[in-house]
Amino acid sequence: MYLQGRVMMDDGTAPPEPVMLLMVCNGITKPQGYSNLKGQFNVTLGQNQQVFADASIGNINDAGGISMPGARNTGGAGRGGVTERELMGCEFKADLPGFRSDVIQLAGRRVMDNPDIGTIVMHRMANVQGFTYSLTSAQAPKEAKKAYEKGMDLNKKKKYAEAETQLQKAVDAYPKYAVAWFELGKAQDGLKKLSEAQKSYEQAVASDAKFIGPHLNLLQIAVGQRDWKQIADRSETVLKLNPFNYPTVWFLNGAANYNLKKLDVAEKSAREAVKLDPDHRNPRAMSLLGIILSDKGDYPGAIEQWRGYLSFAPEAPDSANIKIQLAELERMTGVSSTAKAGAPTPEPPKP
Repeated sequence: MYLQGRVMMDDGTAPPEPVMLLMVCNGITKPQGYSNLKGQFNVTLGQNQQVFADASIGNINDAGGISMPGARNTGGAGRGGVTERELMGCEFKADLPGFRSDVIQLAGRRVMDNPDIGTIVMHRMANVQGFTYSLTSAQAPKEAKKAYEKGMDLNKKKKYAEAETQLQKAVDAYPKYAVAWFELGKAQDGLKKLSEAQKSYEQAVASDAKFIGPHLNLLQIAVGQRDWKQIADRSETVLKLNPFNYPTVWFLNGAANYNLKKLDVAEKSAREAVKLDPDHRNPRAMSLLGIILSDKGDYPGAIEQWRGYLSFAPEAPDSANIKIQLAELERMTGVSSTAKAGAPTPEPPKP
Protein backbone atom coordinates (compact mmCIF):
# COMPACT_ATOMS: atom_id res chain seq x y z
CA MET A 1 0.00 0.00 0.00
CA TYR A 2 1.38 3.39 -0.90
CA LEU A 3 0.32 7.00 -0.35
CA GLN A 4 0.93 10.14 -2.30
CA GLY A 5 0.09 13.76 -1.68
CA ARG A 6 1.60 17.10 -0.79
CA VAL A 7 2.85 18.91 2.30
CA MET A 8 2.11 22.65 2.44
CA MET A 9 2.75 25.43 4.93
CA ASP A 10 -0.27 27.27 6.31
CA ASP A 11 0.59 30.29 4.14
CA GLY A 12 0.18 28.17 0.98
CA THR A 13 3.89 27.76 0.19
CA ALA A 14 5.94 24.58 -0.07
CA PRO A 15 8.03 23.66 3.00
CA PRO A 16 11.50 25.23 2.97
CA GLU A 17 13.11 21.78 3.22
CA PRO A 18 12.17 18.10 2.78
CA VAL A 19 9.71 17.02 5.47
CA MET A 20 9.68 13.60 7.13
CA LEU A 21 6.45 11.59 6.79
CA LEU A 22 5.41 9.51 9.78
CA MET A 23 2.98 6.67 10.38
CA VAL A 24 1.95 6.52 14.06
CA CYS A 25 0.32 3.25 15.15
CA ASN A 26 -0.99 2.97 18.71
CA GLY A 27 1.56 5.48 19.91
CA ILE A 28 4.54 3.94 18.07
CA THR A 29 6.16 6.28 15.52
CA LYS A 30 7.35 4.76 12.23
CA PRO A 31 9.14 7.08 9.78
CA GLN A 32 8.15 6.37 6.16
CA GLY A 33 10.08 8.77 3.94
CA TYR A 34 10.42 12.42 2.93
CA SER A 35 8.66 14.96 0.76
CA ASN A 36 10.65 16.54 -2.07
CA LEU A 37 11.56 20.23 -2.30
CA LYS A 38 8.13 20.97 -3.80
CA GLY A 39 6.41 19.29 -0.87
CA GLN A 40 5.27 16.29 -2.90
CA PHE A 41 5.59 12.76 -1.54
CA ASN A 42 5.03 9.18 -2.63
CA VAL A 43 5.76 6.54 0.02
CA THR A 44 5.11 2.82 0.40
CA LEU A 45 3.84 2.12 3.90
CA GLY A 46 5.91 -0.22 6.02
CA GLN A 47 9.06 -0.32 3.91
CA ASN A 48 12.37 0.27 5.65
CA GLN A 49 13.25 3.69 4.27
CA GLN A 50 16.30 4.04 6.52
CA VAL A 51 14.95 7.25 7.94
CA PHE A 52 15.13 8.21 11.56
CA ALA A 53 13.53 10.80 13.77
CA ASP A 54 15.24 14.08 14.48
CA ALA A 55 16.93 15.15 17.66
CA SER A 56 19.19 12.14 17.93
CA ILE A 57 22.17 14.30 18.82
CA GLY A 58 23.96 13.90 22.06
CA ASN A 59 24.92 10.24 21.92
CA ILE A 60 26.47 10.75 25.33
CA ASN A 61 27.08 7.44 27.07
CA ASP A 62 28.47 8.67 30.34
CA ALA A 63 27.04 11.80 31.94
CA GLY A 64 29.60 12.60 34.59
CA GLY A 65 30.06 9.06 35.87
CA ILE A 66 26.46 8.05 35.15
CA SER A 67 26.63 5.08 32.83
CA MET A 68 23.78 5.23 30.37
CA PRO A 69 22.84 3.18 27.31
CA GLY A 70 22.73 4.61 23.83
CA ALA A 71 19.34 5.84 22.65
CA ARG A 72 17.25 3.11 21.10
CA ASN A 73 15.51 3.71 17.79
CA THR A 74 12.02 2.20 17.91
CA GLY A 75 10.84 4.07 14.86
CA GLY A 76 12.25 2.01 12.00
CA ALA A 77 9.46 0.50 9.93
CA GLY A 78 9.61 -3.14 9.05
CA ARG A 79 10.18 -4.64 5.64
CA GLY A 80 7.51 -5.97 3.36
CA GLY A 81 4.78 -3.33 3.79
CA VAL A 82 1.71 -3.41 6.02
CA THR A 83 -1.66 -5.11 5.75
CA GLU A 84 -5.06 -3.43 5.87
CA ARG A 85 -5.66 -4.95 9.31
CA GLU A 86 -2.39 -3.49 10.63
CA LEU A 87 -3.61 0.02 9.77
CA MET A 88 -6.18 -0.07 12.56
CA GLY A 89 -5.13 2.53 15.11
CA CYS A 90 -2.74 4.19 12.64
CA GLU A 91 -2.50 7.76 11.40
CA PHE A 92 -0.27 9.53 8.90
CA LYS A 93 1.30 12.97 9.31
CA ALA A 94 4.31 15.13 8.52
CA ASP A 95 7.05 16.16 10.93
CA LEU A 96 8.80 19.53 10.88
CA PRO A 97 10.14 20.91 14.18
CA GLY A 98 8.17 23.95 15.31
CA PHE A 99 5.06 23.03 13.33
CA ARG A 100 1.91 20.99 13.98
CA SER A 101 0.76 18.70 11.18
CA ASP A 102 -2.68 17.84 9.90
CA VAL A 103 -3.37 14.15 10.60
CA ILE A 104 -4.73 11.59 8.13
CA GLN A 105 -6.48 8.56 9.67
CA LEU A 106 -5.43 5.29 8.01
CA ALA A 107 -7.92 2.93 9.63
CA GLY A 108 -10.28 1.50 7.01
CA ARG A 109 -8.04 2.19 4.02
CA ARG A 110 -7.87 -0.54 1.40
CA VAL A 111 -5.10 -1.47 -1.00
CA MET A 112 -7.23 -0.52 -4.02
CA ASP A 113 -8.23 2.90 -2.62
CA ASN A 114 -7.03 6.06 -4.38
CA PRO A 115 -3.49 6.55 -2.99
CA ASP A 116 -3.76 10.35 -3.17
CA ILE A 117 -4.54 11.58 0.35
CA GLY A 118 -4.44 15.26 -0.64
CA THR A 119 -2.61 18.05 1.17
CA ILE A 120 -1.17 17.92 4.67
CA VAL A 121 -0.94 21.44 6.08
CA MET A 122 1.77 22.41 8.58
CA HIS A 123 0.70 24.96 11.22
CA ARG A 124 3.26 27.09 13.06
CA MET A 125 3.24 26.31 16.80
CA ALA A 126 2.92 29.10 19.34
CA ASN A 127 5.95 29.92 21.52
CA VAL A 128 8.41 28.49 18.97
CA GLN A 129 10.90 31.12 17.83
CA GLY A 130 13.40 28.94 16.00
CA PHE A 131 13.38 27.63 12.45
CA THR A 132 14.90 24.54 10.86
CA TYR A 133 15.65 26.73 7.85
CA SER A 134 17.17 30.18 7.47
CA LEU A 135 15.26 33.26 6.35
CA THR A 136 18.49 34.70 4.93
CA SER A 137 18.48 32.20 2.03
CA ALA A 138 15.95 34.19 0.03
CA GLN A 139 18.42 37.08 -0.42
CA ALA A 140 21.30 34.90 -1.66
CA PRO A 141 22.55 35.85 -5.16
CA LYS A 142 22.39 33.28 -7.94
CA GLU A 143 26.11 32.43 -7.92
CA ALA A 144 26.02 31.83 -4.15
CA LYS A 145 22.96 29.57 -4.44
CA LYS A 146 24.59 27.56 -7.20
CA ALA A 147 27.75 26.99 -5.15
CA TYR A 148 25.68 26.15 -2.07
CA GLU A 149 23.60 23.55 -3.90
CA LYS A 150 26.75 21.93 -5.30
CA GLY A 151 28.35 21.90 -1.86
CA MET A 152 25.27 20.43 -0.19
CA ASP A 153 25.10 17.66 -2.79
CA LEU A 154 28.80 16.89 -2.28
CA ASN A 155 28.29 16.78 1.49
CA LYS A 156 25.57 14.17 1.02
CA LYS A 157 28.05 12.10 -1.00
CA LYS A 158 30.66 12.58 1.75
CA LYS A 159 33.00 14.34 -0.66
CA TYR A 160 33.89 16.81 2.04
CA ALA A 161 37.00 18.41 0.54
CA GLU A 162 35.16 19.30 -2.68
CA ALA A 163 32.13 20.41 -0.68
CA GLU A 164 34.29 22.72 1.43
CA THR A 165 35.58 24.45 -1.71
CA GLN A 166 32.07 25.06 -3.12
CA LEU A 167 30.60 26.19 0.19
CA GLN A 168 33.47 28.59 0.80
CA LYS A 169 32.61 30.13 -2.58
CA ALA A 170 29.00 30.48 -1.46
CA VAL A 171 29.80 32.33 1.77
CA ASP A 172 32.41 34.48 0.04
CA ALA A 173 29.74 35.58 -2.43
CA TYR A 174 27.13 36.09 0.31
CA PRO A 175 28.57 36.37 3.85
CA LYS A 176 25.09 36.29 5.45
CA TYR A 177 24.30 32.89 3.89
CA ALA A 178 23.50 31.03 7.13
CA VAL A 179 22.67 27.64 5.56
CA ALA A 180 25.90 27.75 3.52
CA TRP A 181 27.93 28.44 6.67
CA PHE A 182 26.11 25.53 8.30
CA GLU A 183 26.92 23.15 5.43
CA LEU A 184 30.50 24.44 5.37
CA GLY A 185 30.78 23.52 9.04
CA LYS A 186 29.48 20.02 8.29
CA ALA A 187 32.05 19.59 5.50
CA GLN A 188 34.81 20.71 7.88
CA ASP A 189 33.44 18.34 10.51
CA GLY A 190 33.74 15.55 7.96
CA LEU A 191 37.35 16.55 7.36
CA LYS A 192 38.03 16.49 11.14
CA LYS A 193 38.67 20.25 11.13
CA LEU A 194 36.80 20.73 14.38
CA SER A 195 38.05 24.24 15.16
CA GLU A 196 37.16 25.51 11.68
CA ALA A 197 33.79 23.74 11.79
CA GLN A 198 32.95 25.46 15.07
CA LYS A 199 33.80 28.86 13.58
CA SER A 200 31.56 28.15 10.58
CA TYR A 201 28.65 27.14 12.82
CA GLU A 202 29.16 30.33 14.84
CA GLN A 203 29.12 32.35 11.61
CA ALA A 204 25.81 30.65 10.73
CA VAL A 205 24.42 31.67 14.13
CA ALA A 206 25.69 35.23 13.66
CA SER A 207 23.96 35.37 10.27
CA ASP A 208 20.65 33.99 11.56
CA ALA A 209 20.32 33.38 15.30
CA LYS A 210 16.94 31.64 14.90
CA PHE A 211 18.29 28.97 12.55
CA ILE A 212 18.41 25.91 14.83
CA GLY A 213 20.73 23.62 12.85
CA PRO A 214 24.06 25.26 13.76
CA HIS A 215 23.01 25.57 17.41
CA LEU A 216 22.49 21.80 17.50
CA ASN A 217 25.90 21.13 15.96
CA LEU A 218 27.61 23.50 18.38
CA LEU A 219 25.88 21.57 21.15
CA GLN A 220 27.19 18.33 19.68
CA ILE A 221 30.74 19.73 19.73
CA ALA A 222 30.31 20.65 23.41
CA VAL A 223 29.09 17.10 24.09
CA GLY A 224 32.17 15.68 22.39
CA GLN A 225 34.37 17.90 24.57
CA ARG A 226 32.41 16.98 27.73
CA ASP A 227 32.18 20.68 28.55
CA TRP A 228 29.21 20.73 30.93
CA LYS A 229 28.94 24.52 31.07
CA GLN A 230 28.87 24.74 27.28
CA ILE A 231 26.41 21.84 27.07
CA ALA A 232 24.11 23.60 29.53
CA ASP A 233 24.36 26.94 27.70
CA ARG A 234 24.05 25.54 24.16
CA SER A 235 21.13 23.30 25.06
CA GLU A 236 19.35 26.15 26.84
CA THR A 237 19.62 28.23 23.65
CA VAL A 238 18.06 25.46 21.56
CA LEU A 239 15.25 24.97 24.07
CA LYS A 240 14.45 28.69 24.08
CA LEU A 241 14.08 28.53 20.30
CA ASN A 242 12.00 25.34 20.37
CA PRO A 243 11.03 23.66 23.67
CA PHE A 244 8.74 21.06 22.07
CA ASN A 245 10.65 18.97 19.51
CA TYR A 246 13.96 18.07 21.09
CA PRO A 247 13.64 15.61 24.01
CA THR A 248 17.31 14.63 23.68
CA VAL A 249 18.31 18.27 24.15
CA TRP A 250 16.25 18.36 27.36
CA PHE A 251 18.13 15.21 28.43
CA LEU A 252 21.50 16.82 27.72
CA ASN A 253 20.47 19.95 29.60
CA GLY A 254 19.48 17.80 32.56
CA ALA A 255 22.75 15.84 32.49
CA ALA A 256 24.80 19.03 32.25
CA ASN A 257 23.00 20.76 35.11
CA TYR A 258 23.29 17.61 37.24
CA ASN A 259 27.05 17.70 36.76
CA LEU A 260 27.01 21.43 37.55
CA LYS A 261 25.22 20.59 40.84
CA LYS A 262 22.04 22.45 39.82
CA LEU A 263 19.67 19.69 40.85
CA ASP A 264 16.39 21.62 40.57
CA VAL A 265 17.13 22.70 37.00
CA ALA A 266 18.38 19.20 36.19
CA GLU A 267 15.18 17.63 37.52
CA LYS A 268 12.97 19.94 35.46
CA SER A 269 14.90 19.17 32.28
CA ALA A 270 14.97 15.42 32.90
CA ARG A 271 11.20 15.43 33.49
CA GLU A 272 10.68 17.26 30.19
CA ALA A 273 12.91 14.72 28.43
CA VAL A 274 10.77 11.87 29.78
CA LYS A 275 7.48 13.62 28.99
CA LEU A 276 8.44 14.44 25.40
CA ASP A 277 9.58 10.86 24.70
CA PRO A 278 6.40 8.72 24.85
CA ASP A 279 7.97 6.05 22.61
CA HIS A 280 10.91 5.69 25.05
CA ARG A 281 13.53 6.10 22.33
CA ASN A 282 15.91 7.40 24.97
CA PRO A 283 15.18 5.58 28.25
CA ARG A 284 18.38 7.13 29.63
CA ALA A 285 16.22 10.10 30.59
CA MET A 286 14.39 7.93 33.12
CA SER A 287 17.71 6.72 34.54
CA LEU A 288 18.98 10.29 34.85
CA LEU A 289 15.77 11.44 36.53
CA GLY A 290 16.03 8.53 38.97
CA ILE A 291 19.60 9.53 39.88
CA ILE A 292 18.59 13.16 40.40
CA LEU A 293 15.62 12.20 42.57
CA SER A 294 17.77 9.81 44.59
CA ASP A 295 20.30 12.57 45.24
CA LYS A 296 17.46 14.87 46.34
CA GLY A 297 16.11 12.26 48.75
CA ASP A 298 12.96 11.46 46.77
CA TYR A 299 13.44 7.71 46.98
CA PRO A 300 9.93 6.64 45.89
CA GLY A 301 10.31 8.83 42.80
CA ALA A 302 13.74 7.37 42.07
CA ILE A 303 12.40 3.83 42.47
CA GLU A 304 9.59 4.56 40.01
CA GLN A 305 11.96 5.98 37.39
CA TRP A 306 14.54 3.20 37.72
CA ARG A 307 11.89 0.51 37.45
CA GLY A 308 10.64 2.14 34.28
CA TYR A 309 14.17 2.45 32.93
CA LEU A 310 14.95 -1.22 33.51
CA SER A 311 11.69 -2.27 31.88
CA PHE A 312 12.55 -0.37 28.69
CA ALA A 313 16.32 -0.98 28.69
CA PRO A 314 16.89 -4.29 30.53
CA GLU A 315 20.18 -4.96 28.72
CA ALA A 316 21.63 -1.48 29.16
CA PRO A 317 25.35 -1.31 30.06
CA ASP A 318 24.54 0.17 33.47
CA SER A 319 21.51 -2.02 34.21
CA ALA A 320 23.39 -4.14 36.77
CA ASN A 321 24.49 -1.00 38.66
CA ILE A 322 20.98 0.47 38.55
CA LYS A 323 19.54 -2.82 39.86
CA ILE A 324 21.91 -2.69 42.83
CA GLN A 325 20.96 0.92 43.62
CA LEU A 326 17.27 0.13 43.13
CA ALA A 327 17.45 -2.84 45.50
CA GLU A 328 19.17 -0.67 48.11
CA LEU A 329 16.47 2.01 47.89
CA GLU A 330 13.75 -0.62 48.09
CA ARG A 331 15.42 -2.03 51.21
CA MET A 332 15.76 1.42 52.78
CA THR A 333 12.15 2.37 52.10
CA GLY A 334 10.63 -1.05 52.75
CA VAL A 335 9.19 -1.18 49.24
CA SER A 336 8.78 -4.62 47.69
CA SER A 337 11.04 -5.43 44.73
CA THR A 338 7.85 -6.07 42.76
CA ALA A 339 5.35 -3.34 42.09
CA LYS A 340 2.63 -2.86 44.69
CA ALA A 341 -0.72 -4.38 43.90
CA GLY A 342 -2.73 -2.03 41.77
CA ALA A 343 0.22 0.26 41.08
CA PRO A 344 0.77 1.02 37.38
CA THR A 345 3.92 -0.46 35.90
CA PRO A 346 5.36 0.52 32.51
CA GLU A 347 5.12 -2.00 29.72
CA PRO A 348 8.11 -2.65 27.49
CA PRO A 349 7.75 -1.44 23.88
CA LYS A 350 6.14 -3.88 21.52
CA PRO A 351 8.45 -5.40 18.87
